Amino acid sequence: MVSLSPEFQSGAIAPVECIKTGWATIKDRYWLFLGITLVAILIGGAVPIVLIGPMMCGLYMCLFAKMRGEPVEFGMLFKGFDYFLPGLIAAAIQTVPVLILVIGGDLIFAGFIFTVMPAGRGEGPPPIFWAGLTLFVLFAMVVSVVVHAVFFFAYPLIVDRKLSGWEAIKTSFRAVTKNLGGLVGLIFLNIGLGILGVICCYVGVFFIMPVTFAAQATAYRQVFPEIPQGLAPPPPPPSGWA
Repeated sequence: MVSLSPEFQSGAIAPVECIKTGWATIKDRYWLFLGITLVAILIGGAVPIVLIGPMMCGLYMCLFAKMRGEPVEFGMLFKGFDYFLPGLIAAAIQTVPVLILVIGGDLIFAGFIFTVMPAGRGEGPPPIFWAGLTLFVLFAMVVSVVVHAVFFFAYPLIVDRKLSGWEAIKTSFRAVTKNLGGLVGLIFLNIGLGILGVICCYVGVFFIMPVTFAAQATAYRQVFPEIPQGLAPPPPPPSGWA
């Protein structure tokens, strides 16, 4: 796969501006992007490691096209399968370590509960149980935020710079370390929007998702500016497997 040197800006992410610009980008086609986002999440979640990569690639293709003022149709989502192999590699590298950490954490926490819970009936959990539960939840949150941050730019890099899955992850990590403050701010803003969605009978989460992804695409473009058309790398072969 042909790729362009992945140069990027440092300290470029403005979290609030990302939310505002993301919403401004999709608001006139909001219902289309709501459908695209929900289908991408549903299909990607059906077989996570295998399908989430191409679905995320397709979603970002739609967002980048809208940012360029190009027409966007629902079927564009499935053009993400042109990037099946790099998307699969990125998804596998992202998912497998998380699964190992989650399973290991669950086993440790299960052993902790078995050790500290009282054997007699009618007794409530001791204070150490609640302390352990709090630490476990914090651990899960930290792992989630760290993994999300490291892979933040991976899928956009695959479709925009035509990088391989591994190169996209390495480039994403380098760009994240140079934009950490703004990126963390955006992640927590998105978490805050998600909490508002949960408060709105949970279903509000789904209505916020298109704005969240549009904000992430905006953050990507702040860090990786648009390449002039004549200098852009060519698209991958139709099969996307090379």
